[in-house]
Amino acid sequence: MKCLVIGNNGQIAQSLSSMCVQDVEIIRVGRPDIDLLKPKDFASFFLSFSPDVIINPAAYTAVDKAEDEPEIAFSINAEGAGAIAKAADSIGIPCIYISTDYVFDGLSRTPIDEFSPTNPLNIYGKSKLAGEEKVASYTNNYVILRTAWVYSIFGSNFLLSMLRLAKERREISVVCDQFGTPTSALQIARAIIQIAHNLIENSDTSLRGIFHMTADGGPVSWADFAEYIFWESAERGGPYSKVYRIFTKQYPTKAHRPAYSCLDCSKLANTHNIRISTWKEGVRNILVNI
Repeated sequence: MKCLVIGNNGQIAQSLSSMCVQDVEIIRVGRPDIDLLKPKDFASFFLSFSPDVIINPAAYTAVDKAEDEPEIAFSINAEGAGAIAKAADSIGIPCIYISTDYVFDGLSRTPIDEFSPTNPLNIYGKSKLAGEEKVASYTNNYVILRTAWVYSIFGSNFLLSMLRLAKERREISVVCDQFGTPTSALQIARAIIQIAHNLIENSDTSLRGIFHMTADGGPVSWADFAEYIFWESAERGGPYSKVYRIFTKQYPTKAHRPAYSCLDCSKLANTHNIRISTWKEGVRNILVNI
């Protein structure tokens, strides 16, 4: 199976490349060969690789910065996503688009399923929801995967930021009233490969559509997440810092974030037979490789 992955530097793209899976070839493409700020007809470019599936985890993910750069966020996350899905459809292969828990407003207090109404609070969430709509409008052979709180050994993410700050500070203030499910990019990458296989081997429409995909074991707060990172890090002789719990109102940000975005992933389990391991296991697996 040949997977064409959009993006060179993202956490999920790099995690896909880091995996060694028999009979799976990962090809990453990004700028300057493909620029989502300037969406165009990518079909002939994609066809030159003879892929079996297109995986699009590429995104503008600077949540606060997006409030000042909505045009860029929508160009990459919506128009770019649509152009990729359109190209995948024109060459007759499935498209997997990675979306976010931030398409929800956080008012729920129970895990959110795929049939729950969307209501993003910020530009990033709105642009990703627009991307979902673009993908679904251009092809029927798609999977949209909503995930959350992604971390890995690659790029910039909460886990790496906490470890860096722990080397500088004895105490770190972390928000304790926003709840979700941390999910490692490696956990996501493994699930994507299985989903890609399913799409190629089976034309069943129930395998297509929107699915929620996060690690098991949630919900947890950002403060809970940080405390576990430091506990596991200290167990391995790594950096440690005490977590000082604060409320969202004590740490104002330009973009509003949902207070609760734990996702119900039972649809993914029931259709694709995918159950992701716990977020704590994900953290341990990442720390082993740092």
